[in-house]
Amino acid sequence: MTIRMGIIGTGGIARAHARAAEHVDAVELVALCDVSSEALHPFGDEFGVEGLYADVGQMLGKENLDTVSVCTWGNTHAELAIQAASSGKVRGILVEKPICSTAAECEAMVAAAVDNGVLLAEAFKFRHHPMHLKMKELVDTDSIGEVRTVRSTFITNTPGEKIHKEHNWRWDPARGGGAIYDLACYCIHHARFIYGCEPEMVFAVGQRNATGIDERDTILLKFPGGNMAEIAVSFRNHGSEYVEVHGTKGVLRADKAWNNENSPTAIEADFAESGSTRFDFEPVFQFGLQLQHMCDCLIHGGTHRISPMNSLGQMKVIDAVFASMASGEKVKL
Repeated sequence: MTIRMGIIGTGGIARAHARAAEHVDAVELVALCDVSSEALHPFGDEFGVEGLYADVGQMLGKENLDTVSVCTWGNTHAELAIQAASSGKVRGILVEKPICSTAAECEAMVAAAVDNGVLLAEAFKFRHHPMHLKMKELVDTDSIGEVRTVRSTFITNTPGEKIHKEHNWRWDPARGGGAIYDLACYCIHHARFIYGCEPEMVFAVGQRNATGIDERDTILLKFPGGNMAEIAVSFRNHGSEYVEVHGTKGVLRADKAWNNENSPTAIEADFAESGSTRFDFEPVFQFGLQLQHMCDCLIHGGTHRISPMNSLGQMKVIDAVFASMASGEKVKL
């Protein structure tokens, strides 16, 4: 069975989704949509796509699509996903992280998908990496005992002269920019994934820059049983992308947790009973694994690793993070 795929938005992240289509045998990339012809036509030439559209409705109406990937700015994700789900023209929608801007938007997206029998999934590429699947397996098989603390970072080092709203959506609050939406979403999702439940309390502090986006943030999530997640993100510090999972009988650490495309990764483990060991993983293309999982669900009817309700829980936490930053107080969930 061939999965006919369209991509909405032809910016930087869309290129990874198009490359994924080239990697997955079941997929044929047949349509692209972007309001910018200057971006759309070169993208179409690069990937050999003839179905080029400036309007989403026209693309959905003309093309016989199975799935679309929404790769636009975060502030447009909800509107476009709801339009695609309500069109009756697609069976699956993959939406780049974060799935939207607020929990209210996410509720509307989930409702549209459910009402129209459409598979809605959030594109967290790391959830399909063998390293993270192994980490979760080690947690779930009690290899490190009860998890008490999860620590993670996602820190990039962007030169100050490049931080302008016109240069990149990440520096523009109106388009869904900021370190919470771009970076902390990974760490929040990972902590919820490891614990397998939602936090009960959020406390967050941050610093905004001249463009109006949050540039450096520290987040504390309190989970049931008093267990914690500690998260640090920034656009302006020395790069760091580690994850640590501390349990009562051991600890797991990965130093290249998120942006590790085409590079080997490893989990460094220290078990109370058996000592230290290392789990090594060959390079993988996470976007390809992500798209393959989506296709498997569409073809075989399986359950997606990231359910719509999981994404709704994610957005409730992100809402609470912004509320805590604004008030300076902890926020209960």
